[in-house]
Amino acid sequence: MLIAAMALYGTIGVFRHYIPLPSGLIACARGLIGALSLVLFLLIARRKADRAAIRRNLLPLCLSGAALGANWVLLFEAYNRTTVSSATLTYYFAPILLLLTAPFALKERLSARKVLCIFAALVGMTFISGVFGGGAVDSGGIAFALGAALLYPMIVLLSKRLTEVNAFDKTIVQLLSAAAVTLPYTLLAEQWSVHDFTCSAVILLLTVCIVHTGAAYALYFGALRSLKAQTVAILSYIDPLIAVLLSALVLKEPFGWKEAAGAVLILGAALISELPEHQPKGV
Repeated sequence: MLIAAMALYGTIGVFRHYIPLPSGLIACARGLIGALSLVLFLLIARRKADRAAIRRNLLPLCLSGAALGANWVLLFEAYNRTTVSSATLTYYFAPILLLLTAPFALKERLSARKVLCIFAALVGMTFISGVFGGGAVDSGGIAFALGAALLYPMIVLLSKRLTEVNAFDKTIVQLLSAAAVTLPYTLLAEQWSVHDFTCSAVILLLTVCIVHTGAAYALYFGALRSLKAQTVAILSYIDPLIAVLLSALVLKEPFGWKEAAGAVLILGAALISELPEHQPKGV
C-alpha cells in the first residue's frame, strides 16, 4: 500500500505538466475534491469523525492546511516553470530545512552526521539549481520549489501538535483548509475561463484530485498502521525516484551528470538524516 501511494505521488509532476490550468486552481480543486474523496471513503468504511478532537485542534489544523495549500501552489508552479526532476529534487531539500529548524522548534540536538547531511544537500542544490551551467533549469521554477520546501517544516511542526486527531480527520480538515485558502487566490490572481476545461484537462485534474490525493492518502494512512517509521522513511523515496525517471523517459527532459550528482547528494542526505543514529551501549 505504501509503495503504491509513493508511486502515485511520483507521477503528480507528469500529470501537472499536461494540465493546461493555473497552479492555484489545481491546488484548490485537489484540496476540495480530495477531501470529499476521503469523506466518501470514511462513509463506506463506516467510520465517524471525532468532532470534539477536531474542534479542540481547529486552529493548528486550519493553519497547517493553509500552509499545505500554499505549498501545493508553489510546487505546481515549479513543475510548470522548470523540469519535473529539478522541481522534485529541489522540493526534497525540505527534510534538510526541517533539520535546520529542529534545534530551535523541537529542541533537538544537531549531530555531526546531520551537519554533514546538510552540507551534502547544499552541494547537491548547487548542481540542481544550474549554478554550474545547467541550461534546462529555470531559476524561477527552482525558486518556487524552494518556496514550497520552506513551508514543509511549518506543516510538520504544526502536525506534531495534532496527536489527538486521527490521520483521516486531520487530513480532511487540512485539505478543506487548503481549498479555502487557495480559492481567493484562484479567483482574484489567476486568469482562466470555463473554455480551459477541455475533456482531457478535466480527466487529468480529476485523476490528480481523486487518485493522487484521495486514494493515495487512504493507501498511505492504511499502510502506516503496520509499518515501522524507518520503513516508511526509506520507502518514501520511491516518490522522487519515480518522478526523476518519468521526467527523463516520458517528458524527455534533460538529465545529465549534474542533475544525477545533485539527486544522489540531496536524496542521499535526506534519507541518511532520517535514519536512526546508533546509541552507545548503556545509553
